[in-house]
Amino acid sequence: MKEKGKNLMLKWWATFAAVVVGAIVDASEKPPFTDYCERLEQEIQGRKHGFLAGNLTYYVGGFHASWNLIEDETIGLTHPFHHDLRSRGVGLLDSEISGTENTGKGNDYNGWEFYKDTKVLYGSVIVDGTTYKNPKPTSMQWRPDKMICEYEVGGVTIREEKFIAANDAAASVITSSKPVTLEFSGHSFFHRNSVSSTASIRFDAGQNALVISEGGTVNSRPDPDASERVGPCVYDGMTTVLSASRAISESVTTEQDDRGVQLYSFQIPCDGDATTVSWAMADEPEAALKSAREILENSKPWLAAKTAEMNRQLNEEIPYFRCPDEKFVDIYYYLWSLYLMYYMEVGEGWEMENHTQTAVNNFLGIHRYDAAFQIKVGAWTTDKPKFAYGNVLTWKHLTENDRFRELPDGLRMIADNKGIGWHSGAYGAETSEHVLGAWQIYEHTGDVSFLKDCYEDHFRKLYWKRLSNFAMNEFELAETLEKMARLTGNEADVEHWQTIIRRDPEHIRLMFDQRWEMNDAPNYFAAPNNGMLMTNAFWAMRSRHFPNEYARKMVNAWALDREKGFYGEFFPLAMSKQSMKAFATDVDHSFGYTPDTAYFTLDGMFCQCLVKPATELTLNHLANYNFHDEWQIPVAPEAYRRNLMLFGDQYSNFNAGKILLYLEGFAGLKISVPEKKLTIHPALPEAWEWMEFRLPIADQWTKIRYTKDDVKVSGSPFEVEIVR
Repeated sequence: MKEKGKNLMLKWWATFAAVVVGAIVDASEKPPFTDYCERLEQEIQGRKHGFLAGNLTYYVGGFHASWNLIEDETIGLTHPFHHDLRSRGVGLLDSEISGTENTGKGNDYNGWEFYKDTKVLYGSVIVDGTTYKNPKPTSMQWRPDKMICEYEVGGVTIREEKFIAANDAAASVITSSKPVTLEFSGHSFFHRNSVSSTASIRFDAGQNALVISEGGTVNSRPDPDASERVGPCVYDGMTTVLSASRAISESVTTEQDDRGVQLYSFQIPCDGDATTVSWAMADEPEAALKSAREILENSKPWLAAKTAEMNRQLNEEIPYFRCPDEKFVDIYYYLWSLYLMYYMEVGEGWEMENHTQTAVNNFLGIHRYDAAFQIKVGAWTTDKPKFAYGNVLTWKHLTENDRFRELPDGLRMIADNKGIGWHSGAYGAETSEHVLGAWQIYEHTGDVSFLKDCYEDHFRKLYWKRLSNFAMNEFELAETLEKMARLTGNEADVEHWQTIIRRDPEHIRLMFDQRWEMNDAPNYFAAPNNGMLMTNAFWAMRSRHFPNEYARKMVNAWALDREKGFYGEFFPLAMSKQSMKAFATDVDHSFGYTPDTAYFTLDGMFCQCLVKPATELTLNHLANYNFHDEWQIPVAPEAYRRNLMLFGDQYSNFNAGKILLYLEGFAGLKISVPEKKLTIHPALPEAWEWMEFRLPIADQWTKIRYTKDDVKVSGSPFEVEIVR
């Protein structure tokens, strides 16, 4: 068996050709500019809510509860909100847990979607004395840089552009085909879990602005398995400022209701010359006032700057991709746009590093599990200190500050989510994938200083007593920690990592053999004894130690099987059809198809060089999961129910792993800056005649053109090895 495995390895990695060494980049290798904001524009009215992102400001237009329409968007700014991760939800209470599992200040199991209870600037239209209250758009176009809404009201056409500027203020720029009056109303922050409001409001005539001092208490639950307590709301002490480009002094009204909530309204004229309303929040009133007024004074150039920056990122910060089927190109750039939109930089407490996040319709922040693939996506960006390093290093704060769960066997696990001074109190072992992702970032940069920051006081401390295991990755984990120790000048640690687990080939093979067809599951790996067969059996194929003969049998028996296996209406079902007969809870039905299971499953097939099923099933998944045939637009849902109804978040960065299926799957790209080597394992789908990737390597654009017969590389500064 050992000799057979060795021969298979030699066969997989046999070199077909070494193509280019030290090529000089041609100016033509840089991709031509594309207006991706325009290309990605999609009609979303009645389909999903609006979504915009700044740094610490977000915008949700209308409200869809898990894809169910609850509230249409309307004129103005319905749900802009500030979210700097001071709280996980709606409250700001201290944890009462002692020891390392203390969740800090700001963890809250209540009110993750607190924006849905806000009412900021809801617009109505007065035409010839008739008031049309909160009209819904006839069209709402989403783009990464802005939203464009159009309304037909009383024979008048109204158009608005909503965006978030670089200063984190939000604005709506509104024009009307004939003169009308716009009436806006709203109230201070008050949530369904609120107990009291201490908000106050004043009109600043000099700044033409309403200034709201937010405050109050809410029912909050900071600790798992604990009862609610009353504490400050997430915005306690913050200031909201609302302003407009035309005077509101003669029409503004304010009043306080019996809950202490501050209500307000005002009217402004609107015509062919733009009328703009703005919103800003900050801890200091002066800062909020400045931001709200500046966006009014600079709305046109700042909106142009937002478009230019989003286009710059999509043109220059990520690898270029083209293929004959445009929908797969649109999916690729749509997923990248969400990944980039979710980046935030707080610069306070445990939030010192720039990092992406997962979902606006869940608690914002980066999730430990999702980071397993989001870290690796960041490795493919151009500016890695900005778009890659923080996805790893933000977790170091928990380890450094002794915030983890330690089991009796020495395993230390950090929480699922974190913020400025809190963590979620839900622990898991997926951080071992963070180690492998950090190593990939090092391979793409050669930055030993970054590696040292990751290793010392984080990875070393987390795994010194015991390694964690995610989909059989503990052998790669030990090997990577050993390499990190050696590179970062921690030579004394090397022997520890060499001996923390057995890594001789015989033992490693035994670990896989023992789990093959266990619990009487034929052609299946590591089956549980309860019969719930999930896709995680395929995830272990991502290990280079996974026996290839097992991988082929499992793919043939389960991945391609439409009767009992994981091939549902499309690939993959999260749970096999066989298991679905026995497991049918609401949760099982809600998460019938999920993006993470698809990534890990398909990535394993690519890692095992099973090119034909990997490419065909990946195209099948992307076309069905991430493209809506009826709407003809890319989508990024959190999940699909078993009955194919959309479920969960509508702009979910949980889909980010699919980006890797393009770059590391189809393109088969592997970069090593320390070795000055680009390795390509091409996996051109049979359905495509060609595909093309361009990516910056060592400050040069490298072009890789794939056809049925050849792979041509130009502009690479490194040695290129093409592996068949």
